[in-house]
Order: sequence, then C-alpha cells, then structure tokens
Amino acid sequence: MPKHQLVVIGAGPGGYVAAIKAAQLGLEVACVEKEQALGGTCLRVGCIPSKALLEASEKFYQAKKGAMVGVRFQDVSLDLAAMMAHKDKVVQANTDGVSFLFKKNKVTRYLGHARFVSVNKLVVDGPQGQTELEFERCIIATGSKVAMLKGVEVDYRTIITSDEAIALEQVPETMVVIGGGVIGLELGSVWSRLGSKVTVLEYLPRILGGMDGEISRAAEKVFKKQGLDIRTSQKVTRAYVKDGKGVVEVEGGETFTADKVLLAASRVPNTDGLGLEAVGITPDSRGRIPVNEHFQTSVPNIYAIGDVIPGPMLAHKAEEDGIAAVEGMVTGWGHVDYNTVPNVVYTHPEIASVGQTEEELKEAGIPYKKGSFPFQANGRARAMGDTEGFVKVLTHAQTDRVLGVHIIGPRAGDLIAEAATAMTFKASSEDIGRVSHAHPTLAEALKEAAMAAYDKPIHI
Repeated sequence: MPKHQLVVIGAGPGGYVAAIKAAQLGLEVACVEKEQALGGTCLRVGCIPSKALLEASEKFYQAKKGAMVGVRFQDVSLDLAAMMAHKDKVVQANTDGVSFLFKKNKVTRYLGHARFVSVNKLVVDGPQGQTELEFERCIIATGSKVAMLKGVEVDYRTIITSDEAIALEQVPETMVVIGGGVIGLELGSVWSRLGSKVTVLEYLPRILGGMDGEISRAAEKVFKKQGLDIRTSQKVTRAYVKDGKGVVEVEGGETFTADKVLLAASRVPNTDGLGLEAVGITPDSRGRIPVNEHFQTSVPNIYAIGDVIPGPMLAHKAEEDGIAAVEGMVTGWGHVDYNTVPNVVYTHPEIASVGQTEEELKEAGIPYKKGSFPFQANGRARAMGDTEGFVKVLTHAQTDRVLGVHIIGPRAGDLIAEAATAMTFKASSEDIGRVSHAHPTLAEALKEAAMAAYDKPIHI
C-alpha cells in the first residue's frame, strides 16, 4: 500500500499550491484529483475560462461600438467558435502548467475520487479500480460547487450553471441570470456584449451585496447603461423549462421567459462522498469544515483549506490557506491575514476591494475618514478613453491607518494590489499619498484618493 507524508485531496488553486509548497519544503507528497485535467474549478470551468471570455467579449464589444478612437471598423462580426477555442487554449495552457509543476516538484498524482476510511488511510476510486493510500497528514482542498436553489429545475441545457455558461455554442437571444453577484454579473456581461438581452434577478436590495454600498450602487448604474436589465429585491420561487424556454417565477407574480436561464446565486463547499463521518469530522450548518488557526480539523493530522472552510470563496485565498497550512506543518508557523485578501469583479469597468466597507465601519462604530478620486480626472484614464468610476480610501479617523480601499474603474483588479500591500504593512493614507507614482498612470488615482483622505487631492 503506497504511503505518503502528505496527501492533498483536490488539485484546485488551494490543493495544487499546497502540494507544490509541501514538496518544496521537503515532504513526500501526493495529490488526488477526480478530474483528468488539473487546476480544479478555477482553472477548468471558473476563473480562467470566464476571464478569457470576458477579455475577448470586451474587445468585440469595443469594436462593435467603435470605442477605439481614430480606428474605423467595417463588418465586425462574431466568430463564437473561435472565441471558445481561444478560451479552451488558455485553459489547457494553465492545466498543463500545473501538470508540469507536479512533475518538476515530484508530486505523485492519483486520478479518482478520494474518501476516508480511517484517520491515516483513504481509498481512491479511479478508472482502474480502487487504490488504498496511507498518509501521515492529509489536506482537504476539494473546493466548492454551484448551490442549487429550491424550485429551480436545472437541466444543464436550458436552465444552466456557470459550467455550461462558458461553453454555449450560440448566443442566446435572451438570458435570465439568477444572482447579481460576481459570477452572475461577469457571465451576464459576457453574453450581453455578444448580443444577448440579459436580465439579472438579485434577491438582495442591491447587487454585489458583500461589497461597499457606494461602489455597488455605482456599478448598477454602469451595468444598466450597458444594457443589463437589473432587477433587485427579486425572490425567485421557481424556474422550469416550458416549450423549450426557461421560465422564471418571482415572488409577487412576475414571470420571466428566456432562451437560457443561468443559476448563479451562490456556491457551497464540495465535501460529497469524502467519508468525513468515518473519521469523525462534522461540517457546520453551512457545510463548511471547522478548523483551528493552523487549519487542523477535529482530527489533528487532517487539515482543510480554501472553499471548504469559513471565509471568502476565492482562488487566491485558497492558495494562501494552502501555503500557510503547509508552512505550519513544517516550520511551526503559517498565517493568512484575511482582512487584506482582495476581491475583484472582472466586468467593465472592473470592481475591486480590500479591507472593510463603509457599512462595516459604521456598524462596528469605528471612526473613519473617506477620500475619493474620480478616474475622470486621471490623465491616463482620459488618454485611454476609459474614465468611468472612482477610487475610495477609508482610514481610521485617529491613526490614519488604511482600513479599506474600494475601486470601480479601469484595471481595478491590478490597482488593488498596491492597496492590499499597503494594508499588509499597516500603512496610512499619508504613506500612500507620499509615495511617488509614475505619471501618467491609473495608480495616480489611488494616490490622489489617499491624499483626499488625510488632506486634499491636487487634481480636483
């Protein structure tokens, strides 16, 4: 029976990073993954393919609208098959890259579904039958899956999930998206740009419920201007297929009919069939596996990271969990500061945030100051013809320490890295404001917003 110092269950961003880091630190490591391609949901059917489609669809949208100043286009048409082929090529490059890294770092790979039979043994049900593995330690990194919604009859053809929404063979004339969060808005934007009439139904009073309210409200205005029909405070009670169309019923009696209905309400931890009961691990009421500060479950040699434990369901958060868990095993110390984990929505304009929102600061009774700066006053944004949005910096009223940064605007997903770095090192807004930023750059908008928090900006 094969025996490994560490077995990682799941080869998504959390799992494969943990496996590689453990191998780099000298452990003998194996990774069990049920899918042939490595990389998990993020690389195969989530983050990577959706971003490939977002980038491609934005280029198509700009060409159709003549957004490129001084460039004339004629007979702009969509080749959806070529766009999907580009997406598939990007996905394969990333999954092949993980496979290469496993070989480079001598991580043993097992293909199949893992389940525990004891606190030191698991069984892998694979295409060639069963394989028993012994381990000294194990990390559960099985990620998350689409949360089904009561009354929504998903058939994966007309009423679909995000997995199917990244692989449609033709542009639907109409689409209803159930859920105004990150996934729903990103994929809704893709198909809207390609010509679909998209309606977004959100249960909460506003879209992007976990983000700063001012940013959320600004985003809703922008998306509506782009053509998305956004309906908030909509409780979906039923969705079904009738005469080849998707029918969505909401509380209050209104009914929506569309060629495709995308269920993008939320995600839940994926722990199906792991045999947790065999080792005495009990998930909480939301299906998450409880862990301590070292990522240990109730069984000390079994750890859990990423989407299966409490915290934001983000690929980069899972990566940090994996590294911290492994470092804790080997060196005795590992840590993740969840307050500096950024969140990004890759629509256009992009939306990014890190730290506390204005609503959270008010609720906690924390005295704060706010500084903001519009991209309309930024030279680089003007040159790009991309001036929608603003940067918002929140600081402690007494200490000036940066508590949160929220951005809606061009390349917000890249700009947020500076804010996360500043917060990691406990910077003040004055620290950011006194750093020389190259001109002309979009990053100057962050500098000016920081200056607005502790003093006054220059360019407005």
